[in-house]
Amino acid sequence: MIRQLINKDELPMKLLLLADPSETLIKSYIDRSICFVYIKREVIIGIIALIETRPKTIEIVNIAVDELNQHQGYGKQLLKFAINYAKSERFHTIEIGTGSLGVEQLMLYQACGFRMISIDKDFFVRNYEAPIMVKGQQLKDMVRLSQHI
Repeated sequence: MIRQLINKDELPMKLLLLADPSETLIKSYIDRSICFVYIKREVIIGIIALIETRPKTIEIVNIAVDELNQHQGYGKQLLKFAINYAKSERFHTIEIGTGSLGVEQLMLYQACGFRMISIDKDFFVRNYEAPIMVKGQQLKDMVRLSQHI
């Protein structure tokens, strides 16, 4: 079951930190977000946060599924839910950004209809105090993807 998270006091910060390792940055955008949680057996196992960035454009600013439930289709269900939500709210475009080293994420987003539109070079170097390491390599660039809906 996916439902809107009404009370932001219930934010599953551990989940949000899986997708964004900076609690400071999460707190800077989460209050402006519409959040939906995936509940399985009365436990929150996933979250997706959306922000209207421009007229008729909404961005997925955080999406995460707890580690025990990854690779089981819950992330794809959250993405499809967000796309349908955006359509129902009459947005024309939905966007998402992810690390350039996140091959699995890039494949998932493209499987859900997103297309790469740009690279924000050194995004993670500029916006995070500590280096983010992925399999021994420093993450530097963000890949931006978009879908017309």
